Amino acid sequence: MTRYFCLDEPEVFDLETTVVAAEPGRVRLDRSPFYPGGGGQLPDKGRLHWSGGEVAITGFETAGEGIWHLLGEPILLTGTVVAEVDRPFRQLMRELHTDLHIVNALVYQGFDGALVTGVQMNEDGTARIDFDLADADNERLRGLEGAINDVIRQDLPVRETYVGEGEAFDEPGLIRSRSVTPPPTADGRIRVVDIVGLDRQACGGTHLASTGASRPLRILKIDNKGRHNRRLRIGLDGV
Repeated sequence: MTRYFCLDEPEVFDLETTVVAAEPGRVRLDRSPFYPGGGGQLPDKGRLHWSGGEVAITGFETAGEGIWHLLGEPILLTGTVVAEVDRPFRQLMRELHTDLHIVNALVYQGFDGALVTGVQMNEDGTARIDFDLADADNERLRGLEGAINDVIRQDLPVRETYVGEGEAFDEPGLIRSRSVTPPPTADGRIRVVDIVGLDRQACGGTHLASTGASRPLRILKIDNKGRHNRRLRIGLDGV
């Protein structure tokens, strides 16, 4: 895994950078503020600006150690550009991802260490998270809404650190997914997101600086997806 600039500098949304490789309709940048997506989180939206104009970013492709930024027009860019992240969309993803960590923590603690089997965030302000839960009481799951919003109101700090890959697997509860593990960085470390006083788990996405920066959350629906799988659908209030 490349150690993304946006994870080290999450409040930088406009960045002057240099095109280091280009083909018609796509570029690689010396530094990029964009999150390319992963782990159920959608990729950033944004634009590139230069002295002659601007173009939308339509997606990303990972190749080797670099990330290609796909452009909305088949142009060939060179030189210096300013990369601009769509701030409202990034904020939406940060809220949903942080709130999913809260949901994950409360289910893990209250339902015998249930593991995640799937996650997906959506641009309409909703998301789903699936758990390996046999014979779970759906009304008890629905009752977590109050506790989720209480954590948001507490405005707990959200911090990050990196631990060795072996240490990550040795620490109970740090790896929460049934089938997916955040890829290690080039130096063999795993990124850990810590909601102080509540939760600590491996994750490679973008998050809020504190839980209070999220809007209130609603549990929209709970589905039984097979004998063991429970799907919680959540939504940000007012989106």
